[in-house]
Amino acid sequence: MQVKALDRFAAMQVFVEVARRGSFSASAEALAMSRAMVTRHVAALEQWLGVRLLQRTTRRVSLTEAGEQALRRCLPVLELVEDVRNEVVPADGILRGVLRLTCSTSFGAAQLAPTLADFLAQHPQLRIELLLEDRTTDLIDARIDLAIRITLEPDPGLVARRLADCASVLVASPAYLKAAGTPRRPADLAAHRCLGHLHHGRASWQLTRAGRTETVRIALALGANEAVSLQAAALAGAGIAMLPLYLCAQALAAGTLRPVLPQWSLPPLAVQALYPSRRHLPHAVRVLLDFLVARYARAAW
Repeated sequence: MQVKALDRFAAMQVFVEVARRGSFSASAEALAMSRAMVTRHVAALEQWLGVRLLQRTTRRVSLTEAGEQALRRCLPVLELVEDVRNEVVPADGILRGVLRLTCSTSFGAAQLAPTLADFLAQHPQLRIELLLEDRTTDLIDARIDLAIRITLEPDPGLVARRLADCASVLVASPAYLKAAGTPRRPADLAAHRCLGHLHHGRASWQLTRAGRTETVRIALALGANEAVSLQAAALAGAGIAMLPLYLCAQALAAGTLRPVLPQWSLPPLAVQALYPSRRHLPHAVRVLLDFLVARYARAAW
């Protein structure tokens, strides 16, 4: 009897996922389960309830009227079980299970991955899946526990916790500056090859000094949707790049990149930890959040 109850709970989880996504294949991928197993779970739930829950066509899976009623009943059950799981702290204090995180490619490579290595060393029975993406991901659909994003305007539908300030700088290789000259004022940038993000500061750069702000229109010689490739291009002498300091600090310290117009500052951003707005936060996420806050409070970027 106990096994059957667990099977029904798993079937409800699968049914809700299919109802949300409208696809058996997409649900199977999201649940790391075969499509045949997804089909069997839904069929078992339909058999137990004695009704058809989903209407299947070649293009789309939709809810029947009974399916809509079942979905309304299943959601509170799953949320209640999730609340219990999230609130209970293991008696031995050991973190277990899997956490799914997402952040940008540049921040993940330069900062988050080394930080997570230290965190996992303290919690060896925990597993972390890190998705590096330079686009906004729906945390609910992707089953993400925590997102790290660089922004001053986090999604109002999510809970945000500020981790650190995030400065940007203009940099170039010594070889490029020797060949093209070093800008002395913001207006000089218009005559240089500029490298920047396709979705941030693509047409103009704004620089501030002593309360005075200048906006310089630029034409990107190279635009990219993530910063790691821009740094690689700058190191190769392609031009002057706008980069987050968290990424290029080591290259600046080593002298392989040099600051450009260092007396001028670019608009600041913030490193934000975001998670779904729900009543209870999983214990492991709470512990990780506290770890990130403590680690990045000392950040020099």
